[in-house]
Amino acid sequence: MAPPPVSSATGWQRGFWCLMGTQFQNAFSDNALKQLIILVLMTSAAASAGGGSQDRMVSLVTAVFSAPFILFAMLGGWLADRNSKQRVMVNVKVAEMGIMAFAGLALATGNVVLNLAAVFLMGCHSAIFAPSKYGILPEILPHEKLSWGNGILALLTFLGVILGTVAAGLFSDALKGYEVKGLEWIAGPILMVIAFLGWLLSRQITPVPAANPTCPVRINPVTNLWRQLMIIKQDRDLWRACWGNTGFYFISALVMMNVVVFGRGVLNLSDTDNSLMNVWLALGIGLGSVVAGYASRGHIEYRLVPIGALGLALSTVPMGTEGVTAGTFGICMATLGFSAGLFIVPIVSVIQHRPAPEDKGSVQGAVSSLSFIGILFAAGVQWVAREVFQVSSGQVFWICGATAIICGAYAAISRGRFIKAE
Repeated sequence: MAPPPVSSATGWQRGFWCLMGTQFQNAFSDNALKQLIILVLMTSAAASAGGGSQDRMVSLVTAVFSAPFILFAMLGGWLADRNSKQRVMVNVKVAEMGIMAFAGLALATGNVVLNLAAVFLMGCHSAIFAPSKYGILPEILPHEKLSWGNGILALLTFLGVILGTVAAGLFSDALKGYEVKGLEWIAGPILMVIAFLGWLLSRQITPVPAANPTCPVRINPVTNLWRQLMIIKQDRDLWRACWGNTGFYFISALVMMNVVVFGRGVLNLSDTDNSLMNVWLALGIGLGSVVAGYASRGHIEYRLVPIGALGLALSTVPMGTEGVTAGTFGICMATLGFSAGLFIVPIVSVIQHRPAPEDKGSVQGAVSSLSFIGILFAAGVQWVAREVFQVSSGQVFWICGATAIICGAYAAISRGRFIKAE
């Protein structure tokens, strides 16, 4: 018998907000490092081989970051079930400080392989972290606050993603004003300090007992993912939510990759302006996630999913139109973000709510694997669309919109009602 959740109607606030702070730091650091390395390698590729090589470099870095989630997410799920999720997160933050030291070394050398290795290691860190951060939420929150908590989590996650991306652009442009080149390594020590702050916050997350301390080893990325998917498939709502979540991450990754290319090649934005364009996306996601959280209080409101999917699709139409201005593009990014918040909050709530307590970590591991299969697939679509079919970077946004319609229809079919979160 799994131990009962430790949440109660009172006393959960400190642990919850420390979890939110830790997750914000995690998302910020992940994306600051990844984006900075993308910008560094894109600049190098442009100097040596031109624009097509830049597209390939963006796809390559995204693929390298995604691979660990496919390889190690099941390991992360097993660790989350077998051990205290809070303790797993604390240990992962310790490892992050070492990874950031290595990243500083990689940036100092300018070696492509070392930079890709740093991105891969950060992906490993996040793959282990993800099942615990999502799995612990139902254990430290009262049930009626689960959708609200997911709204806050989505808000802070995507704010971290966007602000990390913005920080990388600002840092990259700031260094271009110096005569001494190769100063990007300074990001390593800065991110080490930020990781230390994340470690301090993680120590204040509500301690929870191991949900399944006798859980057998489940770390094979293929056979164990397949077995877990067969278990998930028995729950129709959970199955549809998992694939809706995968589609969402495919869309998100494709948008984020394409914004970098579109901003440089079509809107002629600087690295700073390109990254700041994502602020519109962050504001939209923040508002959409909070609205979804409050609209779903005490319930998982699946009717928000098709509304969000439709908004995602409509937002991409002007983005792919020839002659779109930076102002119009920014507004579309904001509506895209708002729709994304409406779309993902109920889906994540279903994924957290439906599994049995002793299986939440395993389910989150499987979901993380699927999410990053979606991101890896997005990297492939970006490259094939641009290199093989000569699709313009603007038209890639239309692929995102079409995918949103498909995912929204699939995830929400026959679910036009409230689902009580209890």
